[in-house]
Amino acid sequence: MTISLNHFSIRTSDIEATATFFERVIGLTDGPRPPFPFPGKWLYAGDVAHYSNAVVHIIGIDRNDPAGLRQYLGDRDPADLQGSGAVDHVAFFLTGLEEKISLLKRMNIPFRERSVPMLGLHQLFIEDPNGITVELNYPASE
Repeated sequence: MTISLNHFSIRTSDIEATATFFERVIGLTDGPRPPFPFPGKWLYAGDVAHYSNAVVHIIGIDRNDPAGLRQYLGDRDPADLQGSGAVDHVAFFLTGLEEKISLLKRMNIPFRERSVPMLGLHQLFIEDPNGITVELNYPASE
């Protein structure tokens, strides 16, 4: 099994201000993002041609059409999105998908599965004991 930190996500109602901060202050670059069913931006450290360099994922809240975000990542109360409450999830790249699914089932840890075909990823979403969402990304080939 291999593992590395992938990205962190911020859920916000102000995509542009959040992106501008990370671009100007941190030096990240706006780059490609899959066509998820909610607005957002991916900010890269390094070459924007490889999605693994997208270290900050900004998740936009579309108040007029929240269904895509709610279905994909779950519902969050916008009033709770201040300070560290705006950090939506932490993500890791891993290998060993089948073993992880077996472990989660044995431990009775609920998980949601998603696929991102454009990137060749299979995802598992779980929650830690503190309610923090953890995204586990595996090669789709697994």
